[in-house]
Amino acid sequence: MSPEKLARISELSRKSRIQSLSAEELEEQAVLRMEYRQAVVGNLKSQLGQITVVDTGEKV
Repeated sequence: MSPEKLARISELSRKSRIQSLSAEELEEQAVLRMEYRQAVVGNLKSQLGQITVVDTGEKV
């Protein structure tokens, strides 16, 4: 996710704490948050996909 989009998410979040967001801003915020979640989940899946579990036979 680009730094510009992350900055916009933060900007909308700050603005929502001070005043109400317009319908367009609420929709933009929802889209950006969904995109952020998808990026985080994608990165996590990628990292987990590279993990290899090795059984050494030792009991813990």
